[in-house]
Amino acid sequence: MARSTVYNSIVTDEKLLRVCDENKELLEEFKEYLQSVDRSPLTIINYESDINICFCYGLEYLKNKPFVKFNKRDIMKYQNYLVNSMDLSSNRVRRMKSALSSMANFIETILDDDYPDFRNIINKIPAPAKEAVREKTVLEDEEIEEVLKTLVKNKEYQKACVLALAWASGSRKSELLRFKVPYFDDENIVFGSLYKTPEKIKTKGRGSKGKLLRRYVLINKFKPYFDLWMEERKRLEINDFEELFIVKRKGKYQPMKVSTLDSWGKKFSKMLDKDFYFHCMRHNFTTGLSQANIPASVIQEIIGWSSLDMVNLYDDTEIDDKLGKYFDEDGIKEVENNSISNL
Repeated sequence: MARSTVYNSIVTDEKLLRVCDENKELLEEFKEYLQSVDRSPLTIINYESDINICFCYGLEYLKNKPFVKFNKRDIMKYQNYLVNSMDLSSNRVRRMKSALSSMANFIETILDDDYPDFRNIINKIPAPAKEAVREKTVLEDEEIEEVLKTLVKNKEYQKACVLALAWASGSRKSELLRFKVPYFDDENIVFGSLYKTPEKIKTKGRGSKGKLLRRYVLINKFKPYFDLWMEERKRLEINDFEELFIVKRKGKYQPMKVSTLDSWGKKFSKMLDKDFYFHCMRHNFTTGLSQANIPASVIQEIIGWSSLDMVNLYDDTEIDDKLGKYFDEDGIKEVENNSISNL
């Protein structure tokens, strides 16, 4: 099955209306502050969602107490509710407490004239121990190829194109939707083996604009499925969009949203009989480059990481396989690094 997150059921529109005015006004000011320091819209949405859970809990169990009057016992009871009543993972609880702590820091440092005696006590209650709650999915190329073969057989060409692009670029889920059809013209081929986007794509990063990077796509893994999807687009007369991935809603074509990729991820999970999520393709892409003897520094540049440590983090090659490249019965082997043009 595809990965899923335990979402809260405590928050409703009716409850949010009943949350005390002081808490509602505080959240609005905190959101304005986040905007002023250029936090991304998605970060602000996540903070608002997490904080509203706390406010609705306060409505139900703390007599709608203003957040600035929460004490350590209140925080302890709230954390216990998240862990034992809502059955949230330790990582989710930590994220929710982080949102509250950020707001508490805002009150303490920015709203100190209004709340001179307020102190951030959120982290006085230790968070639950961090643990890996989901097993990482490692996909072999043969498994991905089998899914692609089935999708093509079923004439699901756009699904195949999405999966192939993730496989051939290691791009995050949201980044896949930012690719455009003209990116895959022959003039954008470099080293004979890669498409290089002619413009920078927004990727994950701090600030509302994120980080802008050019993306690279392995031609041999992607182009067969791109061509099939282009033929299908022509048949469907989808001519008005540069965006690569399109859906039809209420009789009209429009650019695809992440929710569609989420639903397709569930389909890929069933086809693989494994827990599929698009980020595992980033691991596969990194692992493939590493196994092709591409130097780690080059992999770092291709994916756009700021730290070389990320290459090791995403390389799923088993240690014995890594050592096998360099050692045999005769001792240390001479191994040459490959370049992108050899892919």
